[in-house]
Amino acid sequence: MDRLTAVERALRAAAPYGLLDVVADALRQHYSAVDVQLRMADYGVRSLQAVGADAGIAGEAVDAGAAGEALAAAPSAEPVLIHDSPQGRAFGAADPVVVPDLASGTVTVHIAVSVRGDRVGVLSVTLPESACEGELLPELTYLCEALGHEIMVAERDTDLYLLARRASRLTLAAEMQWQLLPGRSCRRPEFALGAHLEPAYAIFGDNFDWSSSADHLTLTVTNGMGEGIDAALLSNLAVNAVRNARRAGLGLADQAFLADQAVFAQYRGAAYVSMLLMRFALETGRVEVVEAGSPRVWRMREGKVEPLGFDAQLPLGMFEDTGFVAEYADVRPGDRLLIASDGVYDTSSKAGERYGEAALVRSLTANRLLPAAQVPRAMLRELSEYRGVTPLDDDALVLCLDWYGREDGAGGAATRDGLP
Repeated sequence: MDRLTAVERALRAAAPYGLLDVVADALRQHYSAVDVQLRMADYGVRSLQAVGADAGIAGEAVDAGAAGEALAAAPSAEPVLIHDSPQGRAFGAADPVVVPDLASGTVTVHIAVSVRGDRVGVLSVTLPESACEGELLPELTYLCEALGHEIMVAERDTDLYLLARRASRLTLAAEMQWQLLPGRSCRRPEFALGAHLEPAYAIFGDNFDWSSSADHLTLTVTNGMGEGIDAALLSNLAVNAVRNARRAGLGLADQAFLADQAVFAQYRGAAYVSMLLMRFALETGRVEVVEAGSPRVWRMREGKVEPLGFDAQLPLGMFEDTGFVAEYADVRPGDRLLIASDGVYDTSSKAGERYGEAALVRSLTANRLLPAAQVPRAMLRELSEYRGVTPLDDDALVLCLDWYGREDGAGGAATRDGLP
């Protein structure tokens, strides 16, 4: 049995809360590793948080009483900034980041931990310089993908990795909203997408959701009215109503209709939800759209950015038995779509000037070389700088979709320029 298989088997056999210890032991045994650290990206995607109190001491076991002392004594267990660290560079880079230490004769390799294109953290492995040869980097990259999948499965049975993602305490409403989200990014041969919400630790009512099959990608972007628990409950009802209708095999207009009925039955028009529903045919790039409220779509094609206008239909839950009609558009290989909630373009600067659509278009153009998974965070950082110290009074949601298409589809040959 080769060493790659040995480590992968050890991961699969590990207890949900013991993945770090098992992978550290296996990497020491099979790769001569001298230190192993696992960090998870926080909800705001600003820092990488160490997993477990003993994350900075190579996975060695410590008793419960010594755990706090170990954390305090190990500088490596402190959070590191994504935008100012080698770990952060690895989180956003296509390849591992290698940092040699000539004094100790070691090399530290930082590799992104991902789940089907969704980057969730970074594994840092320190090895003797003599061990860095052959297929080391491809093997470690593969192991980090396996680790990502095991973390996703383990989160059903332990809070350890969810706790590591928190740079501060979540509000109850934010807790409810984050549990509803599918992830931060997704990638398939036909497309790549990424999305992000701010403020991450006190979300109001915005939400995004996606689901892909062999033939379709379905996206929904939700803007629920209100704030706090009321907004979270409203968004949960609307999103789960749409999911229920989608999983019953209904078309997009019927999904909107049944979600509309569910919200109206509960709130009788006193509360409603704006929602954009889109379903992409992976074979052809044909897009079915139901726009029921405020989330808006911009398309970048051959360097030109323009809004995609659809008939603005009533938000979900405003009136009883509202009918919805689907519209159609097309995307081509190389197109980039951006969806933003009103919390983005309605944000005001300290001087009271509205951010507006023109600034959003400039930001989309300026970030055109970034992969889709990184665009939402980059745009929301710019929005934060524009806002200054003024706190957000509404959610700001950005979703970016890069369309590659299929080589045998009607849209022509596919192109890919995102992360591998």
